[in-house]
Amino acid sequence: MSTTKRLILTTGDSGAGALKVAGLADCVIDIGWRFVWGKLRSPVELDTWLSSRPVAHEDPDFHWLSHRTERAIEDGHLRGLGLVDFCERFETVELWIDPEPNAQLILIWLLDFLRPHAKITQKLRLVQADVCIGEHTPEALMAWWPATVAIGQAHLEAASAAWQAWRASTPQMWSDLLVRDLSVLPRLSEAVVQLLEELPHRATGLGATEMRMLEIVSEQGQARPCDLFPGEGKSNTRRVFEYWEVGALLDGLASGPVPAISRLEEGPFTLEMHNDADRHKRYKQSKLSLTAPGKAVLAGTDDFSRHNPIHRWWGGTELTSDRLWRWDPVNRTLIAP
Repeated sequence: MSTTKRLILTTGDSGAGALKVAGLADCVIDIGWRFVWGKLRSPVELDTWLSSRPVAHEDPDFHWLSHRTERAIEDGHLRGLGLVDFCERFETVELWIDPEPNAQLILIWLLDFLRPHAKITQKLRLVQADVCIGEHTPEALMAWWPATVAIGQAHLEAASAAWQAWRASTPQMWSDLLVRDLSVLPRLSEAVVQLLEELPHRATGLGATEMRMLEIVSEQGQARPCDLFPGEGKSNTRRVFEYWEVGALLDGLASGPVPAISRLEEGPFTLEMHNDADRHKRYKQSKLSLTAPGKAVLAGTDDFSRHNPIHRWWGGTELTSDRLWRWDPVNRTLIAP
């Protein structure tokens, strides 16, 4: 089997695009799963997505190479190669990882999946970025000579422990990572804390991103919805959730039985709403303000979850109003229902 020199697996499409233009590898592939939002796919489904499949598979779209048209992977796509088989074609496999929590989850998932395959793990190199790779221009990436770290047993063990913890049915194992040495994966400890902060706060029942959204509305008086979304140069510096996820959080804050935010003129935050120009315009022009209950929640004197139903997923934990795990950020303590 012929091999080519360098494969890069990365954790965002914008970063993958910049890396491709920079020409830093024979092949660049982004792995775009979202693990910070919604119910996790089962282990069988995730393994199936990364595994080889027959050409005439019953669901040809459910494969890691589906809808990829780059010449470097054309043969692999046609043959339905799994990730392990595909990696065997390269001399080195580099994991270029963004610092955000979702990228860290992708990293630990990939390492856990590849752990049994010694022929592949000995080829693995980690490039841990301090800022999103997609925020660099291709020219900057061409001039950047990042440190590459060979993946060893300590990396694989830390990743597997963390991935098992994220999939667990309670946040306890994830909280226990706070006292584990995760320094071999340099941005994972930070992600552990950031994700714990997205559990309902012990006093307010809202996660850190939701609380920051309330703060922005309070600070700006009549904030527009776009002011609440994170991004470069934006007031919301939380980078756990992306565009569609933050839109869903705003829906929850503005549309429950006892809303914390008022005057959101449209919703829900769906593709259908975006495709309707009039509705989308009304949404963007909304002048948001806090309700009286919203002000009380922001002040920490009321609990949003006392008045509004909660049902969402945090890793493998199903959070509901009667099974609400909480986080105390001051004492860094997990509070069981």
